[in-house]
Formats: sequence, C-alpha cells, structure tokens
Amino acid sequence: MNWWKDLKGKVRQGELLKRHTTFKIGGPAKLFIEPLDRDDLKSLLTLKKRYKIPLLLIGAGSNILVSSKVINAVVVRLSSPFFKKISFCGNILEAGSGTLLRDAILAAARRGLSGGEFLAGIPGTLGGALVMNAGMGNSDFSIGDLVESIEAMDYHGKVIRLTKKDIKFGYRCSNLTKYIILSVRLRLARRTKRQAMGKIKEYWLCRRLVQDLSSPNAGCIFKNPPGYSAGRLIDSCGLKGRKAGGARISLKHANFILNDHQADSADVLRLMQLVGKQVKAKFKVNLEPEIKVWS
Repeated sequence: MNWWKDLKGKVRQGELLKRHTTFKIGGPAKLFIEPLDRDDLKSLLTLKKRYKIPLLLIGAGSNILVSSKVINAVVVRLSSPFFKKISFCGNILEAGSGTLLRDAILAAARRGLSGGEFLAGIPGTLGGALVMNAGMGNSDFSIGDLVESIEAMDYHGKVIRLTKKDIKFGYRCSNLTKYIILSVRLRLARRTKRQAMGKIKEYWLCRRLVQDLSSPNAGCIFKNPPGYSAGRLIDSCGLKGRKAGGARISLKHANFILNDHQADSADVLRLMQLVGKQVKAKFKVNLEPEIKVWS
C-alpha cells in the first residue's frame, strides 16, 4: 500500500543515505521524503500517526553516523525551497530550518549584520545547528545565544512559536528534539559588510587549520568533557592513525574519524569504542559522543 501517494513532495524508496551524509556512510532508507511545504509536512505526520511509521529527520547529514544496513524508517529532509527562505527585518534574520549555515551567515554579512560568523565552516543546516546548539569548541559562542524565537511543529502537526523562555540550550544539546523546527529568528548586530565578511574568513581559516578535511567525516566525534579537550585526551592515548576497516583516526585532529576507504558504520563504531575504552582507562574520563548514531 503506497500510503504516501498523495504527498506533494519528493518520495524515494531505498535511497542510499550515504548520499546525504558528510561521512559518506549509510544504507538504504525504507522511504526518503522531502516535503513540499508546511502543509505537506503536516500531512506526512498525520500519516505517520495513522500507520505508526517510525520517522527520522536529517539535515545536511553532517553530525550523524548512519548504519550501513537498511534503515527501517521514513527519513525526512526539509530541503525544498519553502524551508530555505531567508528574510530580514532590521537586525533580525529569519530563515527556514533547511537553510545551510553557510548561506545564512553570508546573507547576513552582505547586509552588514554580524554575530553568527563563528558558525563559518560548519557544514550543517540551521535546524540541525539549533537542535545541537552548534558552536565553537568549548567557547561561549553558540547559536542558541542568537535565537530570538523559533517556529516549530510538534509530531501531531501543531505549529507553535517558541521564545527564549521556552528553549533550553546546553553544551551541544537543547530541548528541541521533541519538535520539527520550521524556521528561526536570529538577532544580529550591525557591522560593515567588510568587517562581517572578514570575521567569516577568519573563523573559516581557523577551522581549516585544525580540522582534517582530507576524507569524508562527521566533524568532532566526541564532546569535550568539562575541563578537557577530547582531541588531546585521544592524542595522549597514542591513537592517532589507528584504523578499523576503512575508517581511521585522523593524524591531524584526534577527535576526527575519517572514512578513508569505503568504511562502513561498524568500522567507525569500533574506533569509537576503542577511544572510549582507552581514554577511560588512562584518564578516568567518560567521553560522550557528539555525533548521533542511527543503528
């Protein structure tokens, strides 16, 4: 039964998720759906409830490790033009959750608006960045600090407006996982276009210097424990360059695992388990994954 036949957006069966993750790892999804607009998304959620269908959200696929086996769920990506709109009102940038961070901060800089430059070089969408409260290292800079309000849909299809008092942001986490983010309003500050573009370049170059972009990856694998750098802990265990199948711990940044040669999810998980075990044994520190794992 093709229960999805009346949806207006794109629907694909057996779509390989490795095409949609920065790790280039991921097996076929039972269904891959890109809703046309808000009403189409609401229709999908109604069908999800009626047929009891498991549903997973994906943005730019930059912070997840997807199983190389079949994903028995409907994978939803808000990537239609409706979810990528950008507009401005004074110092407020309003953008859809499917907007790439790169596009949002460049659009703001061109209008002489500043504040989000620290997001430069993060290959994610606004929706994903908000859920994980993306930021720069252990610094105080995080996207949550810029949020004025968020428009979201709950899993019953009800649209709500969340203000600062409704949202709890923490280090690489938030209370937004129970919603589907539709759009966000970010409060920025005035600067000249030249100053804003200069800061973007500065942060982008900083990331290029320390991150390993030589092979597909998902960025930092583990969160920094309080008072520590996860990368330094892993490096101190002598794990740089360690391999499992087609995956390898970066020689440049120990908190990066690279898909060197057609790695699958099991290869990456073996390295993650090795890292966690050795860091725990040497430093008595538990590392918490920063990436989400779809098993």
